[in-house]
Amino acid sequence: QVQLVESGGGLVQAGGSLRLSCAASGRTSSSYSMGWFRQAPGKEREFVAAISWSRGNTYYTDSVKGRFTISGDNAKNTVYLQMNSLKPEDTAVYYCAAALGPLSRLKDFYDYWGQGTQVTVSS
Repeated sequence: QVQLVESGGGLVQAGGSLRLSCAASGRTSSSYSMGWFRQAPGKEREFVAAISWSRGNTYYTDSVKGRFTISGDNAKNTVYLQMNSLKPEDTAVYYCAAALGPLSRLKDFYDYWGQGTQVTVSS
């Protein structure tokens, strides 16, 4: 089992920045890929970004490219999502997820999920 705990969400004005953290514990492994997803009220959970622990490869959805950066600290078993130039449409609950395998944008591919952290961007 892998436990994931997100933190760093909050309320920010449009154009501002936030950094989300996801601390992993339990049976963690460098074979995992870590992803960030988000879910706005009344919408499906959607892929945001992912990173491979072993290779450091990253993958982003088009709407966040150039604004968000995913990174990982292997020593701390923590994944980060740096979010800059935030927009009101980025408002959602952000979830961290872990998958034993290569990068994927498919939520069904992920085995473990955190509880989520709320990000609210005001206009």
